[in-house]
Amino acid sequence: MSSPFPDAEPPADPLIGEGRNLDSILRIPVLMQVVLGSATMPVANLMKLGRGAVVPLDHRVGEPVDVMVNGRVIARGEIVIVEEDNSRFGVSLTEIVGPSASDQNG
Repeated sequence: MSSPFPDAEPPADPLIGEGRNLDSILRIPVLMQVVLGSATMPVANLMKLGRGAVVPLDHRVGEPVDVMVNGRVIARGEIVIVEEDNSRFGVSLTEIVGPSASDQNG
């Protein structure tokens, strides 16, 4: 089978080329979000919200939160205080979610 680029030289070691491609892929940024909960309300109630308003969410304290990457749930976890900086919090993963049936079929 002839190369479509006859003057191109193949890499000396094919694994080095693949390693560079993998490295490029591993540096792609993704958006990771932790969903604490959600709420549904009429627009009229939304318009009344102001500073200090409390919006009840559908998750309760202690329930796992969803960890999403690019809009897909990939894990669940619990909220924790970051030890190095008590003014920040993070998420401790408790469950890794496998691909859904729709992800596998399409």
